[in-house]
Amino acid sequence: MRAPTPGRQRTGIVVVAAGSGTRLGHGMPKALVPLAGQTLLDHALRGVIDSGVADELVVVLPPGDDRLDRVCRAAADRSGTPVATVPGGAERNDSVRAGLAALGIVDHVLVHDAARCLTPPAVFARIAAALAAGGTAVVPGVPVADTIKAVDPAAAAALDIPDAAVVTGTPDRSGLRAIQTPQGFDAAALAAAHDLAAGWDRAAAAAITDDAGLMERAGHPVLVVPGDPAAFKITTALDLLLAEAVLARQDTTDPHPGALMADRPLIPRTGIGIDVHAVSTDPERGLWLAGLHWPGEAGLSGHSDGDAVAHAACDALFSAAGIGDLGTHFGTDRPEFAGAPGVRLLGEAARLVRAAGWEIGNVAVQFVGRRPKFGPRRTQADAALTAAAGAPVTVTATTSDGLGYEGSGQGITAYATALVYPASANLAG
Repeated sequence: MRAPTPGRQRTGIVVVAAGSGTRLGHGMPKALVPLAGQTLLDHALRGVIDSGVADELVVVLPPGDDRLDRVCRAAADRSGTPVATVPGGAERNDSVRAGLAALGIVDHVLVHDAARCLTPPAVFARIAAALAAGGTAVVPGVPVADTIKAVDPAAAAALDIPDAAVVTGTPDRSGLRAIQTPQGFDAAALAAAHDLAAGWDRAAAAAITDDAGLMERAGHPVLVVPGDPAAFKITTALDLLLAEAVLARQDTTDPHPGALMADRPLIPRTGIGIDVHAVSTDPERGLWLAGLHWPGEAGLSGHSDGDAVAHAACDALFSAAGIGDLGTHFGTDRPEFAGAPGVRLLGEAARLVRAAGWEIGNVAVQFVGRRPKFGPRRTQADAALTAAAGAPVTVTATTSDGLGYEGSGQGITAYATALVYPASANLAG
C-alpha cells in the first residue's frame, strides 16, 4: 500500500475471505458455501460494490483455490469494478496484511469479513463518511440484547461441575456494543499498526480478533457508529439458516437485506441469454440441441454437450434472477458438468432460480443456424425443455441467409429471454 497524494481522498476495501469454514460443515472454504443459489462471497461482494465506496477492491482468498477467484472475476465482469485477489495467511492478521500490501494509493481502508455477507451498502457508506469527517478508526456496532456476565472459570474448579464458571460481574449493557464489519481506518495508521504486530508471537497475534483491537493497542481512538442487524456473521449452520430466512423475506428488487418482501412491488423481471457454439471437428461427437439428439448431424463443441439452446435458456434465467451466469454455476472448472446434457443444466438453473426466491413465468429461445431442420421436431423440443425447467419453454429457429458463421455452417447462436417473478406473488390478482 503506497502513501496517498494530495487531492481527492481515495478508499480501498479489503475483503477477507480466507476462512476454512470448518464449523459450517460443508467441506469447503466458508466463502464458497452456497446461500440462496450464490456463494457467501457473491453476496458479500454485491454489498461492497453497490455501496460505491471503493476506489480499489482486494479480496483475500484461501491459497490455491481458484474457485473463489472465479467468483471474483464474475463479480468484476458483472459490475465493471476491478477486483484484485491475493492469497491469505495463517492468521487473520496475516491475511489483512496481504490485502493491504495489494492496495495502491489510498487514504482510507475498510476491512470487511466476507462471512458478514448480508451487510447493507449503507453501512459501508456510514463508515466512509465518518473517516472523511476526520476519524482515524471507525467501526459499526449494534446494541447488545443479551445480559452479559463476566466469569472466572478457575473459581469454579472446586465445585467439580464440568464447564462451570463463577460470575464476577454484570456489565451495564447500555455501554456495550457488538462490533461488526466493515471497519474503517486511516490507511497509514492501519499499515503502521500491522507493521507493529508483524513481530508478535503467534499467541499475541491470535489474541487480536479484529483490526480495531489492533488500532486500540497502537493507541488510536476508535469510534463506533450504528451498524445493522443484517450484518451478522455466518459461522455455524444455524447462522446459515438465519441468512436463508433473511433472504427469503428480503426485497429482491433491492438485493440487500432491510427491505422486506411485504414492501416490494410484486412485478416480474426479464433476462437475456446468448450462447454460441462452433461445430465440432470430432466426427464422433453427435449433435444435441434444444434437449434433443439429432442423428447424423455434426455435434457442437463445448465443456458439456454443447446444447446452445439449453445454455442460452440457463443464462436468461440467471440474468432475470440476478444470480450470475452460466460460467458462475457451470464453468469449465466444474468437472462434474463435463459432457452434461443441456436439459440437466437447465433443470439445475431452474432450481437455483427458485432457491433465490423466484418462480419462472416462461423462457423463449431462438437459434440461428443452417442445420438441423428444426420444424418437424419443434414441439418435441418444447416438451423436453419445459419438463427440464418445470415451466413453459418455447423454441424457434431461423437461418442467416447464408451470412456469417451460422450461414456457412461453422456454428450456431441461440438467443433467449426469460421472465421470472417473486415466488410469493399472485400475478393472477
